[in-house]
Amino acid sequence: MPDAVGALAAELRALPPSCGSVRLVAVDGHAGSGKTTFAGRLAAALGGAPVVHLDDLATHTELFEWTGRLREQVLEPLAAGRDAEHLVYDWTLRRFEGAARVPLAPVVLVEGVGAGRREVRPWLARVIWMELEAAVARRRGEERDGPELAGFWARWARAEAAHFAVDPSRPYAATRVDGVTGRILPGTVGEPSTSPLTCDITRI
Repeated sequence: MPDAVGALAAELRALPPSCGSVRLVAVDGHAGSGKTTFAGRLAAALGGAPVVHLDDLATHTELFEWTGRLREQVLEPLAAGRDAEHLVYDWTLRRFEGAARVPLAPVVLVEGVGAGRREVRPWLARVIWMELEAAVARRRGEERDGPELAGFWARWARAEAAHFAVDPSRPYAATRVDGVTGRILPGTVGEPSTSPLTCDITRI
């Protein structure tokens, strides 16, 4: 069985640049669907590609109002051929604390809910969608985070549903990853990925 993530990495490297010299790739899906884990594996298969985590750019009061920070601190510098650096939000201290560097690279990943949203898509070479039902993803997330964050998850679920209702990402994904079986599948738009392959993400 070919290495699914390695095959996808090769496919992404061959895409035309979308953000200056960078192929910017979004890993999107419901919270708890396995985006961070999959993005980490894909980054490793790409030889250590930088990963921008949208959780670092969102805040308690701006769950989806991070597009300005992403554009100004990450997308515009990369498009201009420079390394980028963005502030990192501390979810415990409830303020931005420190910064993360995003070096210029052939492929840069952006992972998080809404990574493939309307305002970001003009900069993207590919949208990857984590295929897992919202209710299942939420259950995973709640089991991971524990009962003390149940209130946050309830608020988050409402905000996420409202976001995807008006600005869905899945219809623009050329690649999907089945969050249950781990299969990498053709998406819903554009040139599909190569034939379905399997990678072990069932523990995400």
